[in-house]
Amino acid sequence: MAHDRSGIALSDEEVDGLLRSSRTMVLVTIGPDGLPDPVPMWFVVDDGGAIWMRTYAKSQKVVNLERDPRFSALVEDGEHYTELRGAQLSGRVELVDDVDRICDIAAGLMVKYEGLAPEHVDAVREAYRPRAPKQRALRLHVDRVVSWDHGKQAGA
Repeated sequence: MAHDRSGIALSDEEVDGLLRSSRTMVLVTIGPDGLPDPVPMWFVVDDGGAIWMRTYAKSQKVVNLERDPRFSALVEDGEHYTELRGAQLSGRVELVDDVDRICDIAAGLMVKYEGLAPEHVDAVREAYRPRAPKQRALRLHVDRVVSWDHGKQAGA
């Protein structure tokens, strides 16, 4: 029996807020054995709403995505049932080799996760440049979002 989830779904703005405030996204690719291969990833959301990650070019997740670019991903938060909220994303990943983009992502990650001050972003971009050629940027093209906020349930 299908359940009507519309009453607890997040709006587009709420999903965007959840993504911007979440620290870890579990990215799931398809492993070499055909099984799901989940990994926790740090990520940034750019000004246009695109989700970006960076990783080593020879990582298993890149090998998986070269073979099959499909992904699913999960962000969630909440300590108690009535606080649980999250979003499951699915679509395809575009692998990007652009050094400038990889440096932008690295600097964005430093701002988000390490509290890097805006006046130091350019210096971090340049300092990261020698390492960037061994990296790949991952741009998530999201085709579907399933979301929930248990706090929206009646009586929560």
